[in-house]
Amino acid sequence: MPKLKTLTTRQYVAVSTVLGLLAATGAVALAGPWDSGQRKAERELAGPRVSVGGAHHPDPARTRAPAPAPSAPGVLAARVCCANVPAQQTLAAALDPLLTDPALGSVRTAAVIDTATGRLLYGSGADRAMTPASTVKLATTTAALSVLGPGHRIATTVDATPDGKHLTLVGGGDPTLSKDRLRALADDTVRVLRDRGVTSVDLSYDTSLYEGPEIHPIGINNNIAPVVALMTDEGRVDGSDHGPAPRTGDPAGDTARAFAEMLADRGVTADPGSAPARPAAGSVPVARTYSDPLSALVERALTNSDNDLAEALARQTALAAGEPASFEGAGRAVKAQLDKLRLPVSDAQFADGSGLDRNDKVTAALLATVLARAADQAHPKLRPVLTGLPIAGFSGTLADRYTGSASGTGLVRAKTGTLTGVNTLAGTVVATDGRLLSFAFLASDTASPFSAQPALDRLATALATRKLS
Repeated sequence: MPKLKTLTTRQYVAVSTVLGLLAATGAVALAGPWDSGQRKAERELAGPRVSVGGAHHPDPARTRAPAPAPSAPGVLAARVCCANVPAQQTLAAALDPLLTDPALGSVRTAAVIDTATGRLLYGSGADRAMTPASTVKLATTTAALSVLGPGHRIATTVDATPDGKHLTLVGGGDPTLSKDRLRALADDTVRVLRDRGVTSVDLSYDTSLYEGPEIHPIGINNNIAPVVALMTDEGRVDGSDHGPAPRTGDPAGDTARAFAEMLADRGVTADPGSAPARPAAGSVPVARTYSDPLSALVERALTNSDNDLAEALARQTALAAGEPASFEGAGRAVKAQLDKLRLPVSDAQFADGSGLDRNDKVTAALLATVLARAADQAHPKLRPVLTGLPIAGFSGTLADRYTGSASGTGLVRAKTGTLTGVNTLAGTVVATDGRLLSFAFLASDTASPFSAQPALDRLATALATRKLS
């Protein structure tokens, strides 16, 4: 992908201002996948807004599925402005009253950082470990980019014995493998087999890259498929490409059977068998397909709050770090990579990569610092963490928030987090003096997301509209 260029703060502010004007005039069509970690109440609210495909999938005649946030450098800024240190009292006066909103439940924490200096400008319980819900994806994706780099791609491979009569479809952990890419892989495979005069094969499939339980602790549901190294379209069975959807209980087996049918359509008879197996002795790769670059996968995971992709990225991090590709191994690897970035992880716990597990614990200070590190010119490979953030009123899980006349529309970029009783928001804003701020607001024991989310949005809007110096 093209090399990202860092813009000046003046250019950043100009871009943000344009986004705000576009929002005010309604020039951009809104589309809103719901946060993949949300629960029944939110799904019920979404129901009346759409007419086909269930509560989560808008009618394509009325809206479009959002693409990942643009990876253009328009969301970046140099950290060299703003020599005057803003008065912490300014933020305290703005945020303290908003944090007392009963909609934010019994426990609420906050952190705001000036990314130019790394200074904590505002903190309220900032070091208290809380359940982050899907905002933990900020940690997951940062760790993956740190150890793998933005250009890393995940491979799915076909291995064959020298005589070509035994094939193995080897999963590399790419949940974004599509039917089209699987067909292309079948084309490449058949081309090799024809050169060898092979028209019938034994087909196996290998899922051994991952270890430990396949089923997330919350079980198989519309928010996540079994976490396996081989799957097609994230195990979705309704043709959707994001958001909650029915999932297969056997994504690897389904993929292998689909591949066998594709081989048969091309004149090669194949039996995929009923259980995974490693490649036969002497097998070598004969065909391969690759995912999009990690930079694009990170943007997709954050924009759409993609749980399946987040779990895959956590396991890719584990593999690169020499840990088992399991929930536990991935958790250790993510924490270790963040520690190498000198992030405050002493009280953090990563039970999964997606945030669906309530045993995840992070602080507001950690999330805000993750975002500040992604804005640091010394860490350009972390930029997709910023470019993947949903834009208020425009994209991803913020498409249906900050709408109407909300002054944060187009200015707030943030990752959402939603579980029953947990609502979180972490992202960036450009204050009116041109200062890029990173923030994290975590709320627990909330009664309703429909009151907690607007309360969080008001906090972020206060940052975007506040003059700090």
